[in-house]
Amino acid sequence: MRETWFITGASSGFGLAFARHALAQGHQVVAAARNPAALDGLVAEAPERVLAVALDVTQAAQAEAAVGATLARFGRIDVLVNNAGYGSVGAIEETPDAELRAQLETNFFGAIAVTRAVLPAMRAQRSGAIVMMSSMGGQMSFGGFGAYSASKFALEGASEALAQEMAPFGVKVIIVEPGAFRTGFAGGSALRHMPVLEPYREALAPIRGFARGMDGTQQGDPAKAAAAVAQALRAERTPLRLVLGADAVEAVRGHAETLLAEIAAWEAVSRATAVADQT
Repeated sequence: MRETWFITGASSGFGLAFARHALAQGHQVVAAARNPAALDGLVAEAPERVLAVALDVTQAAQAEAAVGATLARFGRIDVLVNNAGYGSVGAIEETPDAELRAQLETNFFGAIAVTRAVLPAMRAQRSGAIVMMSSMGGQMSFGGFGAYSASKFALEGASEALAQEMAPFGVKVIIVEPGAFRTGFAGGSALRHMPVLEPYREALAPIRGFARGMDGTQQGDPAKAAAAVAQALRAERTPLRLVLGADAVEAVRGHAETLLAEIAAWEAVSRATAVADQT
């Protein structure tokens, strides 16, 4: 069956990879970006199957309009890929309130706004899939990435609940947790660097250097990531979380093992907090 994929942040990186994968499978694509002109090349690849729409995910009215245009053109939405977002590098103390709020507005509130706009159509057709593009930073955090991880932790928490809420309507939710992929995320304006405060200059120098130097060196292939997500969506039992990349698998597994070890080490103390038996 020909599906309709609605993809935010579709002009580059993971978004463009998802769009091209969907087109290669014969599907229809609604490509959303703040600047629709950046989608001209994608539209030219399959004009009859691609609809380019203007969408700043922080503007809920634009999300509603884009969904309306999609339904008018294609009649349904089968897969929503919430991909639009950006990152920031800096200690918590180095991150101004305005930047922290902007990070949450795009990566969390923006994804939720687009999801809310799509849900009525998916509930009515009693089918669909919602792909939440998180990060291995949605499972753990690293010094210098606190604001970014905060936005992804929030997205994952909401997505877990959403998966349970949508299951009765036949709608799947999958949280994708990539490691380092060659998406251009580390280049240009997709990764913002906060002004350095002297106390953190030395402590965060390695992470700042890593963030500035990784563009173009990442081992992950976005096209293979898109294919992996599509495979998971076709599975009889789609996973709630899909970790992508060897670096992410190792990091997420190590983090989970550390968590389990801490629970075991402190289990007696944890269990001893119950109200004393009054009988």
